[in-house]
Amino acid sequence: MSETNQLVANTRDNFGKGAARKLRAAGQTPAVVYGHGTDPVHVSVETHPLSLIVRHANAIIELDIDGRQELVLVKDVQRDPVRQIIEHIDLLVVKKGETVEVEVPVHVTGESFSGTNALQELNTLRLSVPATSIPENVEVNVEGLEEGAQILAGAVALPAGATLLDPEDQLVVHVVVPRGAAGDEDEAAEEAAE
Repeated sequence: MSETNQLVANTRDNFGKGAARKLRAAGQTPAVVYGHGTDPVHVSVETHPLSLIVRHANAIIELDIDGRQELVLVKDVQRDPVRQIIEHIDLLVVKKGETVEVEVPVHVTGESFSGTNALQELNTLRLSVPATSIPENVEVNVEGLEEGAQILAGAVALPAGATLLDPEDQLVVHVVVPRGAAGDEDEAAEEAAE
């Protein structure tokens, strides 16, 4: 489950590229906090702790905005395409007890049957989960599965309180024998003999 991180945010009233550049040069990242019918609040947060938090998908932050506490979900992170520094971040206000829609990474565990490969078709699953207990990932175990085995989204074990939003018949993982396996080697040997 995702842990709650804490950050201090300062409201800002300067906008635009120039103001954002000055903030980033001072070790701050511009952000906007919105949701629950409230007006958007433009803030800045310290860049280093923020960059550590956003490494995890669907991070929850307890934000201190000028002494007022807000629970927020990292909704969107905009990065510089070359330097990969965070340029701006969108934070969605959430309340304890409410559910949110998130994309949770799929993590494949185990080894499929000898001579086969487990191919992952979906990297994330869309789930509706309680805002305060967003899973870091969902696991799909392929231990011992043989060629032709398929795991569909509806068969993935979800954490308590989570609901699948993707179609249940969507393919997540399937097991195949790689091309160039034993049968192809026999044909190549026969052709060489001719």
